Amino acid sequence: MRNIKLTGREASIVRAIGFAEAMMGAELQDNTRMQPEDLTDTINSLISAGFVESVPYFDQVEMAEMPVTAFEVNPAYVHELKDALLRR
Repeated sequence: MRNIKLTGREASIVRAIGFAEAMMGAELQDNTRMQPEDLTDTINSLISAGFVESVPYFDQVEMAEMPVTAFEVNPAYVHELKDALLRR
């Protein structure tokens, strides 16, 4: 088990996505109130770390695709991400 440390932006995105269902990028932007560029960059860093997955699958999400793409937490990291959010 690895000790995951999330930045504030990463933590707010993981909290907004939640652990039950996928969330569309437009909803994610509304819930986090982040600028589209910042949101896209942070989502891409979470995707590259393997903590978040996109539906349909992308290695990196472009800003134009982000609102119509669904995002979900990678089930393999659910327990570690919950612990990371509790430690914040």
